Amino acid sequence: MKTIKVSLQKNSYNIVIGYDIINLLGKYVRKLNIGCDAYILTNAVIKNKYGRLLAKALTRHGISAKFKLIPDSEKSKSLETASSLINDLARYDKKRRIFIIAFGGGVIGDLAGFVSSIYKRGIPYIQIPTTLLAQVDSSIGGKTAVDLAQGKNLVGTFYQPRLVFSDVRFLFSLDLTQTKSGLAEIIKYALIKDKALFKYLEKNYRDALALKYPALEFIVKRCADIKAGIIQQDEKEEKGIRTILNFGHTIGHAIEAAGNYRVYNHGQAVALGMIAASHISSRLGLISGELTQRIEILIKTIGLPVKINELALSDIIKAHYRDKKFTGKANKFILLKSIGRTKIVTNVPLGIIKEALKKRLLSCRL
Repeated sequence: MKTIKVSLQKNSYNIVIGYDIINLLGKYVRKLNIGCDAYILTNAVIKNKYGRLLAKALTRHGISAKFKLIPDSEKSKSLETASSLINDLARYDKKRRIFIIAFGGGVIGDLAGFVSSIYKRGIPYIQIPTTLLAQVDSSIGGKTAVDLAQGKNLVGTFYQPRLVFSDVRFLFSLDLTQTKSGLAEIIKYALIKDKALFKYLEKNYRDALALKYPALEFIVKRCADIKAGIIQQDEKEEKGIRTILNFGHTIGHAIEAAGNYRVYNHGQAVALGMIAASHISSRLGLISGELTQRIEILIKTIGLPVKINELALSDIIKAHYRDKKFTGKANKFILLKSIGRTKIVTNVPLGIIKEALKKRLLSCRL
């Protein structure tokens, strides 16, 4: 078991990573002194598989457990769902000391964090991520959000959890699609911060896809370390340091939105976004074409998409203008200078963006 501290003064918290550690959760909650009534936001699949295990870990330490189920879909990240949850919380919150537990993947984590940040101007919450993507990325850092029809994560807050509790055991039940989606974010961490991790993925991707414990433990710990280090330097993305975590996400989010969040999942869209960002980096003379090809080969070898189907170029371009990082009409892209080194570039010519997308489109519909 490893503990990584995210040092943010009064907002500091620990990331606890290990195998089959869920039975220790109650002790950690008691030490935090955040309440004795857990409102657990999850989906039906996770509750059926692990709900009894989580409830036992809490109740044996005198902490009640109420489960609230939401559909496991990006559509759950809405103001309507958040409003429904807040009303349910208010009904439940009578003579209780409540806190929220996000027990699931990124959708549940984002939604639980958002609701926690605005109910009673903020109540404590804990992240217990159950997907690879959530354990290496979305559960860490305090970004919470819901989507609008106009774009992804347009309504949100910065609100840090009190604890991130990553039990690698939960990853062993993931299907191959979920595993590949998580590996997209892991490739992102390698590209922005860790050349050695990129080489490790090139050599050991089969172990990760097969959910072998040594590979999973190494990857989760390394990515958590990287993200914790970045968050500590720039908690609310005010210094430009945290911005590099969005590598591949500008076009990735646009691809998700253009497909109405049904054509590509988050990891698949980010993989396509990283290929586009790599191409833009090459066109601007920041990296070589050979490196762009190497990145694409790893993405393809893992089984992530390298071509865009079913979407129109015009829809992707339209959606990319809604990216939160843009300032007015000035776009902002996180690009590569090499593996492990990034550069933030504004005002990338639209022609180069379209060129990057056309190279990835099987049939370019304008």
